[in-house]
Amino acid sequence: MNEVRRAVSEKLEELNHYPFKKREGNRHTAYFEEERSFMKPLPYSPYEPAVWSTATVHNDYLISDGKNKYSVPFDLIGETVDIRLTKDTVEVFFNGSRAALHKREERPLRDPVVLPGHMPEEHRKYLSYDADEFIRWASSVGRSTEQVIRYFLNSGREPEQGYKFCSGTRKLGDKHGEKKLESACEKLLSLGMQPSLRTLTEFLKRSDFELGKHSESVHESNRFGITRGAAYFGKRGEQK
Repeated sequence: MNEVRRAVSEKLEELNHYPFKKREGNRHTAYFEEERSFMKPLPYSPYEPAVWSTATVHNDYLISDGKNKYSVPFDLIGETVDIRLTKDTVEVFFNGSRAALHKREERPLRDPVVLPGHMPEEHRKYLSYDADEFIRWASSVGRSTEQVIRYFLNSGREPEQGYKFCSGTRKLGDKHGEKKLESACEKLLSLGMQPSLRTLTEFLKRSDFELGKHSESVHESNRFGITRGAAYFGKRGEQK
């Protein structure tokens, strides 16, 4: 191959210096005297073949190259974009302007490639979440709140899966007060219930979320159950 290139280079040089038949000079002199001043610089990178496609941006503001997912600015949700894929890059264009550029990953990734600048503010906050920080906050509220937070962090395969529930619990504390949140968590655990945001929210919405009084009244009215033994009839006799 090198020998072929060397031979072509020699013949090209010979051709460029071969005299014109109907005018002075040759291709070499014509380039420097007439054409060079009109030439533009060559591109910094060589031409690279690309595959183009179109896609509609979904609510997760991600597009796919067939193997991995990449983010685009969230305000493009619902819009149709053009995707240009090369061996090393993923480019996304909207109305002719480039909206996103990513290094294309060769191996399949578990998580999408997301740039913080593409995320709405609420999602950017998620990046700052930290399991230790949630536990520190919960322990400052109370022992029961800490138990609930630890449950959320450990209930998924990864701690990050519980961040949404931990964040929701913290918002409940901001809204209703940390003292009430601790009492709600304590009651939830005392009833042997599986911690959930929905249950905590229901407890906190009640004017008296401590359901103990209600549970005791129900227990009192039904403490004899369906079976009426001797003790039941003995009590009935006493009431008469």
